[in-house]
Amino acid sequence: MLKTVVCVSGGGTNLQAILDAIDSGKITNTEILAVISNNAGAKALERAERHGIPGICMSPKSFADREAFNEAFTAKMEELSPDLVVLAGFLVRIPEQMVSKFSGRIINIHPSLIPSFCGVGYYGLKVHEKALERGVKVTGATVHFVNEGMDEGPIIAQKAVAVEQGDTPEILQRRVMEQAEWILLPQAIDDIANGRLEIVDGHVRRV
Repeated sequence: MLKTVVCVSGGGTNLQAILDAIDSGKITNTEILAVISNNAGAKALERAERHGIPGICMSPKSFADREAFNEAFTAKMEELSPDLVVLAGFLVRIPEQMVSKFSGRIINIHPSLIPSFCGVGYYGLKVHEKALERGVKVTGATVHFVNEGMDEGPIIAQKAVAVEQGDTPEILQRRVMEQAEWILLPQAIDDIANGRLEIVDGHVRRV
């Protein structure tokens, strides 16, 4: 059983996709230990509560400085001791010490086709705003392992989504979620839970 912690900052639509996939059997051999949010008002915590999953709020704002938060956050994750940490719209940079301790066990969903529109400053709606500004015809989403860089870890899977005439950032964001994120993330978790993926020479390979 893959013991998993999901980290979310906002509404938790990707969390919901994971929960629905577990309920329907699309994700197997997986248990959600807890949902962590940096936002006490995050709807994701309500979604967790409805599923009987412990919700934990840990915000950098509640600590004296970022170093204190990083230490506390890493300690909490070590206490939970998950096999996998899923960043499902988590807008807090993962501490380097956590990345080191959970190397190869943290994955993230990013709403673009990495390496386009990723890295520092590219998150949430901003990604789609920049994609539309650039005039791209195809965007999408990427699931990747997390390393010390920002959106630089080994890519697990990507799915392309067409940009349509008249798209606003909000409309495009919704389409990317529906056609890519909510498909890719549950599939990646199921693949990891069932031993279908491995990292070889810095690249993900299907077993």
